[in-house]
Amino acid sequence: MSDDLHITSLVVHATPARCTAVGAAIAGIELAEVHGTDASGKLVVTLEAPSAAAILDQIAHIQHLDGVIGLAMVYQHVESLESLNMEIPHADHTT
Repeated sequence: MSDDLHITSLVVHATPARCTAVGAAIAGIELAEVHGTDASGKLVVTLEAPSAAAILDQIAHIQHLDGVIGLAMVYQHVESLESLNMEIPHADHTT
């Protein structure tokens, strides 16, 4: 198992008639989330996975969904699971 978490955001462009179905299919992908859609067929999506290869597999799956015209990766970030589990102390701002 990987000690990293890969986070990617995408804009997916689907045909307007298939936008709802594409959104539902993406929501069914493990660790994928649709954050918004619009009537023109654009969907804002985030993906999480333990490796870059797994992110690419998710992207390939989305690209082959019926109704998907294309997609653009907007953001990619890798963070160690150890750092994600560290508690961040609160600064006391009582002045």
